[in-house]
Amino acid sequence: MFSSKSKDSAPAPQPLPTPVNAAKRPRQLSAPSIISADMVISGTLVSSGDIQIDGRVEGDVRSIGLVIGDKAEIHGEIYAEDVTVRGKVMGRIRARKVMLAATSHVEGDILHEAFAVESGAFFEGNCRHSDNPLGDAQRAAAPAASHDAEKSQAQALFAPLSPVTG
Repeated sequence: MFSSKSKDSAPAPQPLPTPVNAAKRPRQLSAPSIISADMVISGTLVSSGDIQIDGRVEGDVRSIGLVIGDKAEIHGEIYAEDVTVRGKVMGRIRARKVMLAATSHVEGDILHEAFAVESGAFFEGNCRHSDNPLGDAQRAAAPAASHDAEKSQAQALFAPLSPVTG
């Protein structure tokens, strides 16, 4: 009605970027997606923006910014640019900036570029600094996959040499 563009030329939907791809784009200022306190989600959450979780998530979370509320629980891996934990996380965290608030309870490893912990936070696991914590995930998966392929090839080669018992 008010546009000179044709209604038939709707833009094609774009795939949601992972935090690795989103780091190349400027951050959009919009309202975060909110998982309320009475919500339980089973599955992977992916957002090209920010997420605030006050409920329970059984699965991985990928986003640009992530705030985990006081009563929230996440059982899975987290990949994000910026993570603030006030609730409970059971799983690995990979993020550029990680902040554990005094009310946080984290059981799992943390790979980070910047890391802050308030007095009173509970953390059980290993933390390791990385200049590219989100990119290291892709590099770490590739050698493991090639190692498994090499191991399978070696087993196939040496299988005929196994002693025969009878």
